[in-house]
Amino acid sequence: MAKVEIYTKAYCPYCSHAIALLKQKSVSFNEIKIDDNPSLRSVMIERSQGAYTVPQIFIGDKHIGGCDDLVALDAKQQLDTLLTTP
Repeated sequence: MAKVEIYTKAYCPYCSHAIALLKQKSVSFNEIKIDDNPSLRSVMIERSQGAYTVPQIFIGDKHIGGCDDLVALDAKQQLDTLLTTP
């Protein structure tokens, strides 16, 4: 199973939706709450090459993007392949 990291903030409906999709697929993930530790926001922006909105999702070393990008991958039936690639 690929390593999944998701940068989130509290009370973010897009973050909640992305997390719900990952849980539905029984994927373990590391949630990085940038509102708990604001210095992580700059790490997120650097890793995502300038994206500053949440969530920002990484599967393995690949930057997926936000919630809409994750949902689109699932709709194209490409998400499961990414998740199962170590």
